[in-house]
Amino acid sequence: MADRIEKQIELAAPVARVWKALTDYREFGQWFRVDVQNPFVVGQVSRGQVLHPGYEHVVWEATIEKMEPERLLVWRWAHPKSLCKTDYNPDYSGEPTTLVEFRLEKTARGTLLTLTESGFDKLPEDRREQRFRGNEGGWAQQMENIRRYVERES
Repeated sequence: MADRIEKQIELAAPVARVWKALTDYREFGQWFRVDVQNPFVVGQVSRGQVLHPGYEHVVWEATIEKMEPERLLVWRWAHPKSLCKTDYNPDYSGEPTTLVEFRLEKTARGTLLTLTESGFDKLPEDRREQRFRGNEGGWAQQMENIRRYVERES
């Protein structure tokens, strides 16, 4: 199994528009389907309630690592032992993390957005493959979500 997920999508929207959709916590929450409660600030944790059907009990939490305007957004997020409603523990502060990077590049059509999530090899073996597969599919959906969001408003 690979240690990283990488997705790319070319968006028919200017880099500035895509950057705002990624880094304005209210806009991010709209396409990512999370009710984010606080702005993204380097070195701080952002939290919100997941709005995706079936996962409304899950708290989304990420520590913002880097923000290079219109170029790079990096966060680290933890992977709770279980996302099942009956076993879910909202305090997963001691759980292992993966690193999520969004890179933006200007193209003739708009913006090339590259997403990379790495560090799956640090997750406990009993949940590594499940998380990798779940996030692989989740990121495919999220890339489509941001495409629809920024192209609708461009």
